[in-house]
Amino acid sequence: MQSFPAVDPIPLPAPIWLIKLLHIVTLALHFVAVEMLLGGLLIAVVLSLFRNSPQSQVTARAVAKRLTVVMTFVINLGVPPLLFAQVLYGRALYTSSVLIGVYWISIIAVLTLTYWLLYQFTARLEAGKSAWWVGLSAWLLSGYIARMLSTNMTLMLRPEVWRDMYSSSAMGLYLPPTDPTLTPRWLLMMAGGLFIGGLWLVYLAGRSTFTADEKSFVAGLGGKLAAAFGIVYLAAGIWAARVQPDAVKAGLSTHPLYHFASFAGYGWMVLVVVAILAAAFAGFGKIGANWLGWVAATLALLIELTLVIFRDAVRDLSLLVKGFDVWDRTVVTNWGVVGLFLVLFVGGLGVVGWLISVVARAQKPMEGAVL
Repeated sequence: MQSFPAVDPIPLPAPIWLIKLLHIVTLALHFVAVEMLLGGLLIAVVLSLFRNSPQSQVTARAVAKRLTVVMTFVINLGVPPLLFAQVLYGRALYTSSVLIGVYWISIIAVLTLTYWLLYQFTARLEAGKSAWWVGLSAWLLSGYIARMLSTNMTLMLRPEVWRDMYSSSAMGLYLPPTDPTLTPRWLLMMAGGLFIGGLWLVYLAGRSTFTADEKSFVAGLGGKLAAAFGIVYLAAGIWAARVQPDAVKAGLSTHPLYHFASFAGYGWMVLVVVAILAAAFAGFGKIGANWLGWVAATLALLIELTLVIFRDAVRDLSLLVKGFDVWDRTVVTNWGVVGLFLVLFVGGLGVVGWLISVVARAQKPMEGAVL
């Protein structure tokens, strides 16, 4: 008996390699935004507790007021990779989504509540009120969403448990049995949040809206966080790779692209940690936090790209062992439609980039000014 539903007889309208490429690029951008949200929010919550430290309060407000914008990127950049994944892996992804249907649908409500809490967190900080409990609530809900997404993306690789889960409840009321890969892949994202969050602080330290003392504080704090949690991020990645099944690990070690992605990702991360530590010892103010922030942002994106390639490899190899070959699909490419899509896709990215540049160039008050 087949573990997976039958293949949709409608052929794919574009080459599989192109769909996978678009999936990897958009997912990497989504992950950057997610980790900025997770890390930035927790950093702002902790800093908000230091009510007697003006620099901590300024930094907390500066990060918090940007989180609502970051959330828009989290949501909008999360849609394209999910759609591309449904095209390629729909037979597995739709099944796992139905099996945990109650939890999967709950993400929409939890996400909406989290978004509202981010606005409340920012408003309370701007008003000088205690806000840590609001921010912490938003962070915990964000962690729940990350956990449910990791659960679904792990469950889609486990057709052997689907029948028992459906027999237990056809209403999607139960979570899947324990899987050794779930917790490390979830912690990888959570630890990555503080790593990317630290790099984000280094980037923000280059903004002209901070005073010299505030820049030094923000860059120093961000550098320490990036260096410390870069090591944690690296350890979580190694843990997630080590708990994979033997067949998956064998495929990862023999495929040239996957092998390169694993070493490149770790290499980029080590490079960031070393650069941040060197900058900390030399003094961020002396070497210029502005260009260091741009370097950190570029390396962060490269890290996420290699991480997503490695993650994609784990998914393909895990499914292949169980009879699902993502490359075994009928393709009838409609190049006219594909061309139009790519033009609109690139144009959309250009518009987003232009909007970001307009916001970056706009005249802003100093971060320490309370409006």
